[in-house]
Amino acid sequence: MTSRFLPTHWLEYALIDAGHGKRLERFGEVTMVRPDPFALWQPAGDPKAWQSADATFEPTGRTQGRWNVAHDTPKRWPIRYHSPSLELVFELEMTQFKHIGLFPEQADNWEFIAEKLKEGDKFLNLFAYTGGASLAARFVGADVIHCDAIRQVVNWTRKNMEASGLSGIRWVVEDALKFARREAKRGKTYHGIVLDPPTWGLGPKGEKWKLEDQLLDLIEVVARLVAPGGFVVMNTYSGIPPSSLETMWALALPDANIQSGELCLRTELGHDLSTGTLVRIQRP
Repeated sequence: MTSRFLPTHWLEYALIDAGHGKRLERFGEVTMVRPDPFALWQPAGDPKAWQSADATFEPTGRTQGRWNVAHDTPKRWPIRYHSPSLELVFELEMTQFKHIGLFPEQADNWEFIAEKLKEGDKFLNLFAYTGGASLAARFVGADVIHCDAIRQVVNWTRKNMEASGLSGIRWVVEDALKFARREAKRGKTYHGIVLDPPTWGLGPKGEKWKLEDQLLDLIEVVARLVAPGGFVVMNTYSGIPPSSLETMWALALPDANIQSGELCLRTELGHDLSTGTLVRIQRP
């Protein structure tokens, strides 16, 4: 059976229901409906809950859309993540790409990072988005480099860092693979590395990125960066199956211990929704 990795400490987030290609979620006091291609079943909850959502995202193209927002619903608001290991704050915002600055399923990775790192460990977050992994690593005292090609989301992470009462993250606005290659040439290593490469995209200078064209090179470079005894967390929303990523990492690091499976969210009615592929690699 494929392993399922589920967050267990959320208090201010809930996947209320899912189905008909959508998910109904609560982020703090805001409920919203967003598209999800893997929610292929019929919703099992109360239809009125869907109808009374504060915000609904309507796609207008393959990657963009618009929000229909109820009166007095904030377009920006904070949400807290609290567990025995972590206390983090994220500033959320409704964007034209349906994202709001947080992937709640990633909380299981944050806990893994907090468990594996200690103060002073070097940590690298590639394709870092708004930085949940960076915040988790910094919260436990790691020396964090946060690398993303889009300055706007790096600035967003800075706000999350400050809201969480943290400081000291090093920001790198650059193509993540190029930065990783340069670090490998310098002989740098890290105790922990997280990478969440997009399926496709553009770099800061308009460079085209297509994951299947870069994946093998990316894994080989990152394998050179992970220190003995260190770990890698790789997540992707591209549809690449866990077995494929596990094989690629096993070839790159033959002696490593590898876990793979699906990163999931569980609805309040107990149904699991797959959100992406996850691989965790531990070097001996």
